[in-house]
Amino acid sequence: MALAPEGPAASFFEALDRHRASLRAALRRGGEAPARGETSRASRFEDSVGLQMVSHCTTRKIKSDSPKSAQNFALILKILSMIYRLVQSNTYATKRDIYYTDSQLFGTQTVVDNIINDISCMLKVPRRSLHILSTSKGLVAGNLSFTEEDGTRVSCMGCSTAVAVPSNIQGLRNVITDAKFLLIVEKDATFQRLLDDQFCSKMSPCIVVTGKGVPDLNTRLLVKKLWDLFHLPLFTLVDADPHGIEIMCIYKYGSLSMSFEAHNLTVPAIRWLGLLPSDLQRLNVPQNTLIPLTKRDQMKLDSLLKRPYVTCQPFWRREMEIMAASKMKAEIQALTFLSPDYLSRVYLPNKLKFGGWI
Repeated sequence: MALAPEGPAASFFEALDRHRASLRAALRRGGEAPARGETSRASRFEDSVGLQMVSHCTTRKIKSDSPKSAQNFALILKILSMIYRLVQSNTYATKRDIYYTDSQLFGTQTVVDNIINDISCMLKVPRRSLHILSTSKGLVAGNLSFTEEDGTRVSCMGCSTAVAVPSNIQGLRNVITDAKFLLIVEKDATFQRLLDDQFCSKMSPCIVVTGKGVPDLNTRLLVKKLWDLFHLPLFTLVDADPHGIEIMCIYKYGSLSMSFEAHNLTVPAIRWLGLLPSDLQRLNVPQNTLIPLTKRDQMKLDSLLKRPYVTCQPFWRREMEIMAASKMKAEIQALTFLSPDYLSRVYLPNKLKFGGWI
C-alpha cells in the first residue's frame, strides 16, 4: 500500500483518539457510546441498531384470488421466478436490469423497487441474498484500499479524484485503512470542493464519503462495513436544514422503508459534526446568506423533533430548536462568505481537533 500523505501532527488527533477509545470501550461493554448529551430512554428504535420493525406494524395483504390484487400478485411471482434463476445460476442483476426485462409490464422502476423490498422483507433476507444489486451513486476518497470480488485491487488514495462506491460491498476483501476518522458529506458539490482543497491529504489519514444527497443502499453498506471492521469515529457534514438532518438520521438510525434490514445498514455511533445551527450564530454568518424555512421545512422539522431518537438527545434537540426559533436554514456553502476555503482550512480542522461534534 502506498505511503499516506503527510497530515497533521499526532497531537491534532488527541480528541479523536479519545473518542475512538470511548467507542471501543462501549462496544466491549456491549453497547454504543452515548452521544454528548444523550440520555437513555425506551423507544421504538433500538440504540445499537436503529429503526426496527415491530410486531404491530402495518402490513399489506395481497390475495391471489382478488381482482384488485391479481396484477400485483402476478408481478411478485414473476420477480420471484427471476430471483430463483439468479440464485440457481449464481449470477446477479440490478433492479434496473429486472425492470428492463419487461418495462411495459412493470410500468415504472418504482413498481420493481417496491416489490423487491417487499420480497426482501417477507423472506427476512438482505437484497444481496436475493442476488439483486443496487446501482451505486456514492463516492469515496482517502486512506482506504480494498479488493473487489473479481480480484481488482482498488486504492482511494488519490487526493483530487474519488472512487465510485462498489456495487457489491459484501464481496470486498482485504480492506485496509489507517484512517483516524470517516467523514460523511451530504452533497457531492461539497465533497468535490474538499477534494479540490486536498482535504484528504491535509487531514490524512482519513476517509471521506458522499451519498450525493439521500444515500443509496451501497453507500450505507460501505459506511456500515467500515464501522464493523475498524470502529472509526464517524461524522456527518450536512446542511443546517431539516433535509440535511433527515439524511444524517438515515445513516445513523435508518429509514422506515428499509427498517427490516437496519442491522446491516445503520451506525448509531455516527456523530453530527456540522453544519450546526448554533455555528451560524457563533461564526456570525451574514444574514443574507441564510434562507427562510419553507412551510414544508417547518413540517419536516416538527416531525424530526417528535422522533424518539431526537427526544433522547438534548444536544440535537437544542440545535433543531435554534433552527425553529430563527426560522432560517443554511447550506454548507454559506461558510464560503467567510473565506473561499474556510470549510476545509478552518471549520473542519477546528471541529475535529477540539471535539466539536454532538
